[in-house]
Amino acid sequence: MRPDTSVSRRKDKVPVRRPPRAPPASAPRSPRLSGTPGGAPARPPVSPRKRRFRPGTRALMEIRKYQKSSDLLLRKAPFSRLVREVCQSFCGDSLRWQVYALLALQEAAEAFLVLLFSDANLCAIHAKRVTIFPRDIQLARRIRGVETM
Repeated sequence: MRPDTSVSRRKDKVPVRRPPRAPPASAPRSPRLSGTPGGAPARPPVSPRKRRFRPGTRALMEIRKYQKSSDLLLRKAPFSRLVREVCQSFCGDSLRWQVYALLALQEAAEAFLVLLFSDANLCAIHAKRVTIFPRDIQLARRIRGVETM
């Protein structure tokens, strides 16, 4: 019986790739790459490669980041303009708003949206999907009883 020679290449073992080695700083440069008039033009500097995450990893990192933070996700100025526009459409006058009133309204709006998206996510999971469709949001609103909006 022959000895097993494939010990290093098992299915669960992934070969480790080493990063390319950089030349030592004290090594003399080749005249070809120096960009001198007698040699060839110098190569552009190599930019460091951006880190590529596997699909879904960055989304999970963002979820953890936003769950830890308590800051507002919508920008304050566009939300303020929207509130003032809606307020002006209901009553012809342009009413004045306190800053804390706008912040309280924005907190309530963001809490409503976060809960609505979490309910829509449950609807998508129930349909054996991971992507939220508009019909998931509509179903979540209908189950909640938010039909007037």
